[in-house]
Amino acid sequence: MTRAVTNSSVVNRRNRAAVPAIAALVMGLLTTEPALAGDPAAGKALALQWCSACHLVAEDQAVASSVSLPSFYDMAKDPDWSEEKLATFLANPHPQMPNMSLGNTEIANLAAYIGSLAP
Repeated sequence: MTRAVTNSSVVNRRNRAAVPAIAALVMGLLTTEPALAGDPAAGKALALQWCSACHLVAEDQAVASSVSLPSFYDMAKDPDWSEEKLATFLANPHPQMPNMSLGNTEIANLAAYIGSLAP
C-alpha cells in the first residue's frame, strides 16, 4: 500500500508541476496577436510574381507597366497603410487587380514585405 501512495504522490507532483506550463500554453493561444507572422522574403517573391506587372515592387525589378499606380515604396511610406490594413485590402482587392486567390499566408507575406520597405 505504501508503494501505491508513493506513486500517487509522484503523479500528483508531476501534475502540479505541469499546470503552469499548460496555463502558459492556453494563454498563448488566447492572445490577440496576429495568427500569422509574415515572411518579407516570401512576400517579395510573390510581389515579383503577381504584382510587378503593374506596380513597382522592388529596386531589382525589370519594369513596371504603370507609373500611375502607387509603388510598394509609396505604400510603405504612407502611415494609412499599416500591415493590418494591407492584409485586409489584399483579402478583398479592388476589381482591376487579377483574382490571385491569395491565402492567409500569402497575404501576411505580402503585407510584411511592403511593411519592410518603410523608411
